[in-house]
Formats: sequence, structure tokens, C-alpha cells
Amino acid sequence: MAHLPALPSDADLRRQVHFSAADGRIWLAGQRMVLMHAASLGILRRELIHTMGWAAARRLMMRVGYASGERDAALAHQLRPGADAFAMFSVGPQLHMLQGAVQVTPETLELDVARGHFHGVFTWKQSWEVETHVRDFGPQSAPVCWTLLGYASGYTSAFMGRTVLYKEVACAACGHAQCRIEGRPLHDWPDADTLTSDYAPDVLRTGSVPAVAWPPQVPLEDRPEPPLDALGPLMGRSPAFLKATGLLRKAAATQVTVLLSGETGVGKERFARALHALSPRATKPFVAVNCAALPGNLVESELFGTEKGAYTGADTARAGRFERAHGGTLFLDELGELPLPAQAKLLRVLQDGQVERLGGTQPRQVDVRLVAATHVDLLDAVRAGRFRQDLYYRLNVYPIRIPPLRERLDDIEAFAQHLLQRFATQHDKHISGFTDHALLALRGYDWPGNVRELENLIERGVILADPGQPVDTPHLFPEHQPATATPTHSLQPSGRLAACPPAVCNEELLQHLLQRPLDLQALEAQLIEAAVARHHGNLAAAARQLGLTRPQLSYRLSKIRTG
Repeated sequence: MAHLPALPSDADLRRQVHFSAADGRIWLAGQRMVLMHAASLGILRRELIHTMGWAAARRLMMRVGYASGERDAALAHQLRPGADAFAMFSVGPQLHMLQGAVQVTPETLELDVARGHFHGVFTWKQSWEVETHVRDFGPQSAPVCWTLLGYASGYTSAFMGRTVLYKEVACAACGHAQCRIEGRPLHDWPDADTLTSDYAPDVLRTGSVPAVAWPPQVPLEDRPEPPLDALGPLMGRSPAFLKATGLLRKAAATQVTVLLSGETGVGKERFARALHALSPRATKPFVAVNCAALPGNLVESELFGTEKGAYTGADTARAGRFERAHGGTLFLDELGELPLPAQAKLLRVLQDGQVERLGGTQPRQVDVRLVAATHVDLLDAVRAGRFRQDLYYRLNVYPIRIPPLRERLDDIEAFAQHLLQRFATQHDKHISGFTDHALLALRGYDWPGNVRELENLIERGVILADPGQPVDTPHLFPEHQPATATPTHSLQPSGRLAACPPAVCNEELLQHLLQRPLDLQALEAQLIEAAVARHHGNLAAAARQLGLTRPQLSYRLSKIRTG
């Protein structure tokens, strides 16, 4: 461009900066930021140089800057949709200034994303790297704006969808009036190999610097391999999850009957398959039966088999699930839904190791490892007369409780990242990860559907997110967003922080409510019922959203429903 216009207003960017002082977070358009002393970064820079040497420290800081630029590039299309190319690209330089890194003035900017053409020249003033570096090391003979240069390269490469790298052709640390950078596509640089080597991960390993692991880590040979099934390892590192997998591992080599308990969607079948895979029966059949899905009149024939002529239409003899699982593992899911007559026959099989087909008189010996699962409290079912007490005690030899996802907060991010890769591959779509705000929302959600619900949400997020962009909170929760920390302050045009207005209720809704006679009691009842419905009857989750304790919500709900 011969004559560049002035940079657009950054008001839209400043509106994306929020300070949540109460919980110690700063947000930039869904990405968590950290405000820290430039002098502290200077100390880190100095220590890296002394420890790693100039070349390795430079490359490391360039890579850090590159990663930061890539993340900011994801915001350009999000924050300025429909803007012209100059205004949209300006998001990067303006964010760099807003973040306190450097003052940026464009001199030349030629870009055509479709053709892959780019040429940019920018001047820099007030570089934080020049200030800190010169303070520690004095005037220099080579440019020192390493993270800034990496940021420009990362931002432009992500924006253009192809590698664009910059050179710092002038630097204030070297006695120039100001810093100056020039960026071109990689193939336009005659020394492209040298430029790309600055961003290669392996350049940090030098012969003079030993690779030291700190703090000391558990040796690989001492780390237990996670249980796995056909879908891969059972993922998790939270204490509750590790306790469950530890019990699973101890039971695997034995023949003990295992009772898996847990809410719907926690992954009971995956645990059962992992138990089978760890056991000496791994090469034999694994047969899964959902007892809740079997019609009452077919339960016994499905489990124990039928002889020819046992009932109208039984033209041939048929082996049941026990016989099909001979030598292997039989997984009975939702065991609490099994009818009482079938429970009696199941007890006999467990005691004698023999099944008798429907319509038959000849017992058949079976060698089966039984794994049962339920989402209901079987002891409560025993008290209610829906489940046999003797069968309960026969099954409850080795219980394993699989924790719900809300008790595994430390596992959610790793699990979500794993699922993101799976679904991105499945749908042949490049997704650049999650926004920090999306990860916070995942941790703050109550997960009534547990792991199964998480899988559904991540797949939906992959589908809704734009190619090359991160999954954000609205992609995961298009209908409503989980409650997260409310920003308390925002950045004003003057550069000062101002308190955000309360966000309890928007003005439109308030005006709507005030236009009619208010019945606060009825309004409270509607609000409570809506919160309970939103959380699928989970009172603990509804109470948290309403700012009540569970007993308080239970008491108010009881009063509402009893009149």
C-alpha cells in the first residue's frame, strides 16, 4: 500500500479486556492473560542467557512470542468480522500495543490472503525488550526484540495461513532511532533455512547444556500403564479416578465378580472392557448386555438361551449370552433393571456355574467372569423389594465406584483435548484448540451426563467452530453458558480501569418484568423450577446456580410443589 490509513480505533479490542480481581483472572476475548512486571521478564531473559547461552535463549523467546502471536491471530476474524483486510490485520499490532509490549506503526502493508502475497514493514518504539536488555547488557551489535519478532511472525503466519517470517532490520538497542521489522513469506527470503531454524524445537538442545528434569519425575518404568480398551487408555489423574483404576487393576488378575457403580455416562462399559483386557481372559469373548434394553419377556432367553420349541416361534435352539461369553467376560449393564425371576436364575448361575436354557432340562457348564454395573443404589432397591438381597451380597464382593465428572475437575482439560483431536480427525477439520474461557466453562459445568455428555459437547464444538479457529464457549453451550466468574473491571479509553455494571439481569428483561404486576413468590417459584429443569433434576447443581445450599433449595422446592 502506497499510503496506509491510520490504524482503526481499538475500542472494540479494549472492550474485550476484563479484570476479575475477586478470582485473580484477567481475560482478553476468552483468553486468560497475566499482568506482570517487565523487569521480571527481564530477569527471566537474563537467566536464560546465562544458563543456555545467547543463541538458545534467543530462539526460545522467539518461539514463545510466536505461540502468543498465533493465539492472537485467532481473534482477528472473531473481533472484526466483515472488516477490510487492513483493519482485520491491525488486530495483531493493536493487541501488541494493548498488551504493553511495543508501540507499532505500519509503514508498508501489502496482503492478499487468497494469493498468499504479503509484504509488511513496521516501526517499533518503546520496546520492552530493548529497555530490559540494554539495562542488563548495555548497547548491542545485534537486534534484541526476540519475543516481539516471534509474535509478529506467529501472528502473520496464522493470519495468512502460510509461513510468514520477519527480520529485525533495525533495533534501538544497536543505536538506531527506532526498531524496524520487515516480513515476507518464507519462500521470498533467500536465507529461508536459517530463518526457519530459529523456530525449530530441537535447536535448544546443545552439547554444552545438559537436559535436566526438575523437579524429579517418577521414572517411566515405575509408572503404571493406564488401563485401556479398544478405544485407548482410560484417561484421568484425579485422586478419585486413580483410586477406581487402582481397584480395577488389582481385580483384573483374579476371578472375582466386580460390581461397577456410578452415574449414567461415567464410562462403566469402558471400565468393564478395560478389566477384561487386563485379565487372563483377554483373548476370549467380551459380551455386553444392557439389561434395561431387554423386554421383560425376553430377558431369560437372551441371558440363558432357548431350546427348540420352548415357545411359539422358537424353531431352533439358541445359545444365550452366558454361553457366548464362555471362557471370557460377561458384562451386565443396568443390572438394577433385571426382573426378579431373572435375578433368581442369575443367582443360581453364579453359585453353580451352570445355565439351563429356556425350555430345556439339561444344565450346561459355563466359565464366565461376571462384571455387573448399575447407576441405582442396589441396597435401596433391596429395601424396596425390587432386588434380591442374596443376589446383592453375591455381586457386591468387589465394588468399584466410578466417580462422576464433576469430581474429576483435574481430568476435564486433558480429556477435552483428547476428544478434540479425535473429533477433529473424524470430521477432517483443523481446530486450533480451546479458548481459555471455554476451558473455564468446561470446569465450571456440573456435567449431569458425565463423560458421555462431554463427548457430545466436544463433537458439537468441533462442528460449530470455524476451521483453523479455537472452540469457544458458545460452540460448546449454544443455548446457555455455564456460570463463570463475572468481570469486575474493564479497560476504559483513558487507560483507567472502571467497574463493570452488575450483570445480574439485563435491562431489557428488567423492563419487561416491571411492565406487569410483580408476584415475587411466583417469580421465585418459576426461577427455581427452571433451574432444576436446566440441570435435569440435579438439585446440587441447581442450588449452586441459584446461590443456595442444597437443603435450602430442597426446602423451597418442597414448599412450591406442595402448595
